[in-house]
Order: sequence, then C-alpha cells, then structure tokens
Amino acid sequence: MQDKRMRLLSNIVIAYMLVAFAWWSVLLFVKNRDAFNAKSEYLQIVMVAEGNVDTREEFYKSDIYKSLAKEYERQEWMIFGEATFFIISLILGIWLINRGYRNAMFAAQQRRNFLLSITHELKSPIASIRLAFETIFRRDLDKEKVNMLSTSGIKESDRLNDLVNNLLLAAKVESAYQPVMESLDLNLLFTETIDRLTEKYPSANLSLEFNLNEGEFEGDDFGIRSIVINLIENAIKYSPDPANVELETGIDDNQLFLYIKDEGYGIPPSERKRIFDQFYRIGNEDTRRAKGTGLGLFIVQRVVNAHDGKINVLSNSPKGTRFEIFFPRKRFTERKATISNNKS
Repeated sequence: MQDKRMRLLSNIVIAYMLVAFAWWSVLLFVKNRDAFNAKSEYLQIVMVAEGNVDTREEFYKSDIYKSLAKEYERQEWMIFGEATFFIISLILGIWLINRGYRNAMFAAQQRRNFLLSITHELKSPIASIRLAFETIFRRDLDKEKVNMLSTSGIKESDRLNDLVNNLLLAAKVESAYQPVMESLDLNLLFTETIDRLTEKYPSANLSLEFNLNEGEFEGDDFGIRSIVINLIENAIKYSPDPANVELETGIDDNQLFLYIKDEGYGIPPSERKRIFDQFYRIGNEDTRRAKGTGLGLFIVQRVVNAHDGKINVLSNSPKGTRFEIFFPRKRFTERKATISNNKS
C-alpha cells in the first residue's frame, strides 16, 4: 500500500513538472514575441520621426527591421530547441528511473520467492532425514525397514548436498567463477551423469545418444556436469510423469553441440530471455507446482559462457523445450573413429 502511494505521488510530481515546464515555455514564447513587437514599434516611431521611412511597408522592408526579425526568429528556434531537449531529457530520465524501479522491484520479488523456495528446499530434506533417524532410534525395526529408512536418508542428504553445491556454484559464477580446465572424456562424463539421474528419477525415461568421436574435451568437470544435471532435472520437473528426456551430442559445423530435448510444458517465447536471470522462475501454474530455486539456468548460462560457448532455447517438436549448447571445436580433440552409443 505504501509503495502504491509513493508511486502515485511520484507520478503526480512528474506530471506537474511536465505541465509546468510546458507552461513556462509558452510564456517564454509570448514574452519573446511581445519584446519583438515592442522593439519593432519603437524603431518604426524613431525612423518615421527621423524621416528615414514614411510608411509601415517601407519600415518592414528596411534592413533594421529585417535584422530585428531575423534575431527574433533565431531566439524562437533557440527557445524551441532548448524546450524540446529539456522535455526529451526529462522524459528519458523518467523512463530510466521507472525502468530501474521496476527492475529493482522485480529483483526484490524474485529474491523473496527465492528465500521462500530455498527455505522449503532446505527444510524438506532435513525433516526427512530427522524423521528417518528418529524412527530408527525409537522403534525396534527389522533390517529391511532400517535399510529402507537409511536409503531414504541417503537420498535426502544427496538432495541437500546438490542444493548446497548449486548455491555455492551460483555464488561463484555471479562474481568470480574461474573454471578449472582439464581433459574430460565427455562420453564417460555424460554416461555417468545419466546413470546417476536415472537412479535418482527411476520413473523418467532418459536417453543418451552419442554422435561424437572419442576424444578429450578441455573443460571444467564440475561445471559441465552441472550443465547436464540442471537441464535434465529441469526437463523432468517441468514435464508430466513419466518425463521423456533426450540428450544428444556430436560435432556440427565445426562446433561441438549438446542438445537436451523434453516433451514437457514448454517455455513461452516471451519468457525465454528471462529464464537465465538469477532467481527467475516462470510464473504459470504448471511450473509453480514444481520445486526449484531459480538458480539452475542462471548457473548453466554462466558456465557455458565461461567455456566460450553459447546456449539457445527453442520449442521442441511436437511439444516441450529444446536447449542447444555449442562449444568451440578447438576445445575437443579427437582420438579415434566415430562411435555410436545409445543408452536408455
């Protein structure tokens, strides 16, 4: 409520400034015109008295009047130019201030949403782990139930660990992310990542297709894994169950590409420029039901940029989203012949 009042007050002040300046500009034009008329009448009287001119027409044709009229016209253009420049500057300044205000309010709202989501994301696994330990401690359970509760606790601790890693990586990529470059076997890296995600999301259908010569990629192991994990987990979260997600990699047009395609709810074209903003989450009902912090795609874009790559967001066919990531060909060194490996 207070924010709306401040906005209303600022709009009233801005409107008053524009109207007041327009009014003073009109008055300045009128005063300039009155001064010109007064000077021209005075000069006419003087020239008639001195016998230099006999009629008004002769006065209007005289060099003195023409010089005076030219000066008046120059002053009018000066007033018009200064008024126009000031009004444009004022409008531009108002627009920049309002844009900054809207961005600040949007960022504040995103941070509030992040705090709410991160609180839930942290409390949920902690509560699950605590419940598992309390159940084991207070009850005489058989080995099968103890194993089940222990497995559940381990999964929740892994979830908590992933969340903490994402938070730490987000803090790094925001300011001083320095990728630790090393030689990576992408085939092995992607296979291990898919295996881990398949175990974590057993109901999802994850497929991996290699169209890539065996070789080494110069990159940051943790960063590249975070790209794959964040994009695939997003695809799973924002798809109806069971989620169908495909990862494809290869060489095309002298670039190393990575495609991640899903058949989920999709991303509207109007949202695609904002999804990489920190804390941003698409605000429709389907996506709001999914858990998340708004950091995943922010991390993905920053890590891709740190590897001199680029990322595109497209619609998938017949539905869903397609993320395309391209890295410079120079980062990949082939070792031997092409292989094809499909894993489901």
